Amino acid sequence: MNSSTTTQAILALADGTIFRGVSIGSTGHRVGEVVFNTAMTGYQEILTDPSYARQLVTLTYPHIGNTGTNAEDSESGNTQSHDKVWAEGLIIRDATLTTSNFRSSESLSDYLKRNDTVAIAEIDTRQLTRLLREQGAQNGCIMTASTGTEISDSDVQQAIKLAQEFIGLKGMDLAKEASHPEGFEWT
Repeated sequence: MNSSTTTQAILALADGTIFRGVSIGSTGHRVGEVVFNTAMTGYQEILTDPSYARQLVTLTYPHIGNTGTNAEDSESGNTQSHDKVWAEGLIIRDATLTTSNFRSSESLSDYLKRNDTVAIAEIDTRQLTRLLREQGAQNGCIMTASTGTEISDSDVQQAIKLAQEFIGLKGMDLAKEASHPEGFEWT
């Protein structure tokens, strides 16, 4: 990626660990429980799966985005919210710049921006996954630069604070939050 046109981003864990990368999604910040998924394919299905609500999903496969996104590969279920991204954020190693699939209707980056999903790339996902495997899931915050394109020291401190303040998933009624309010016929 061209560093003059990219916005820096960080992943801050509640224990103070910082991973620096670049933003590939929406700007701003999101907090959640940092988890990992080892699937080689299906990133759009993972993002739209309601079971990932309030989680910052780390994909361990190194190249993500090469097949783009399309309306058919959503897990959200109904036509009203077929595109709803349930994952709070996305963490990946390498965002591919070229989309190549006959079913693709937009790039992963454009999809993330359209769905107001904060995402970070150029992270050492192997290191992060080992940390999560050894220490368990942690609360975290993905934050893009608050002004301009560079992360400031105050951004880092704010991201750590937000990660530490996240109450976690224990006790949350996410099934109620992620369920569709009305029944619908499955055909």
